[in-house]
Amino acid sequence: CMPTVPGIEWVRIEGGSFYMGSDDGDSSDHEKPIHEVTVPTFKMTKTEVTVDQYVACYVAGICTAPVMPPGTGSQCNWNKSDRGSHPINCVDWDQAQAFASWAGARLPSEAEWEYAARSGGRDWKYPWGDVAATCERAVMDESGKGEGCGRGSTWPVCSKPSGNTTHGLCDMAGNVWEWVQDWYHDSYDGAPTDGSAWETPTGSTRVNRGGSWCFSARFVRAAIRGDVDPRIRYDTLGFRLARSVR
Repeated sequence: CMPTVPGIEWVRIEGGSFYMGSDDGDSSDHEKPIHEVTVPTFKMTKTEVTVDQYVACYVAGICTAPVMPPGTGSQCNWNKSDRGSHPINCVDWDQAQAFASWAGARLPSEAEWEYAARSGGRDWKYPWGDVAATCERAVMDESGKGEGCGRGSTWPVCSKPSGNTTHGLCDMAGNVWEWVQDWYHDSYDGAPTDGSAWETPTGSTRVNRGGSWCFSARFVRAAIRGDVDPRIRYDTLGFRLARSVR
């Protein structure tokens, strides 16, 4: 039987075709070529996985503590009594996988993630449209307000509802970067077009998406791509879950 994971809310994302990638990035080809992808219907968690949800997996003896080396990760949310509703951070890719498996879910593919972040594949720069990203809509580093919109850390999930996707997904821009399933490739040449994760050829880093509390507007775009060694943990990096729909 499935474990009872506190507060997980699933949102159904009807499948469809969309143009993945963008010309808005820097001079590199990381977000190119723009290519058509057909994504099957799937479900995604409304929020990033929270500290309280991760604690349940830890108490069950499945998940390990997201502990950082001494002197690093000062904004890790683990073991902070007031951070239960914040996104879990300081987790590596394997820890995200362990939680997903325990919860009867998986990490989203990069294509699923971008399709959802574009409110079902719309040609939008951000989850809410093309209006500029500010602290009204995302937990980010806004000039004049500072990192985390002045808090210097994450915020509780869904603190910025005006930044939600049309499906109601929270924090697809900002708060924490999110691990996805795919190996990172430095362009989309040869990428799958069926919505699946890009697993071959393998790489050395995994993809993360969506920007975070200490990144500026250009890094919270729906098309932005990051890559991180899967063994690394950052206080700017967490995850959310997906499930296939049979």
